[in-house]
Amino acid sequence: MRMRLFIFGLLGYCVIGLLGCAGLSKKTDSHTQSPALLEPSSIAKFADVPVPNHFKFLAEDSYSFENTGVRVGFLRYQGKAAAEQLVNFYREQMPMYNWELLNVVEYGDRLMNFDREAETCIITITPKGSAALITLSIGPKNQPASKKSARPVK
Repeated sequence: MRMRLFIFGLLGYCVIGLLGCAGLSKKTDSHTQSPALLEPSSIAKFADVPVPNHFKFLAEDSYSFENTGVRVGFLRYQGKAAAEQLVNFYREQMPMYNWELLNVVEYGDRLMNFDREAETCIITITPKGSAALITLSIGPKNQPASKKSARPVK
């Protein structure tokens, strides 16, 4: 009888101890931690323009056109990430697809301009609380104007 009482008491103590510890969680201040790295999604409208994993494609707010040698796109995605995380994501990922960062404008929204041989890509990051809206604008570069002839056109 004493042994049973001892075993039940020990079990009760363990259960209470485990349940009490389950309620404790580590609380971290988001300002003291560095932002987590974002992973690229395996599904993107254009294979050479990465999109962070878990970002939803907004088809009703997007369009794209592609034919031999020319593509144009205005693509929107929405998901949960801080604007700084997204800027870092594109700084790291775009050069892997041969895009060169030209500049970053940060004032409320973040505007990133990328360039390569025949195309330009403008990425706009709009913070929406704990989420963000990404707008990718892709198109051909302007072709240099042909030299004007010295003769006036009649």
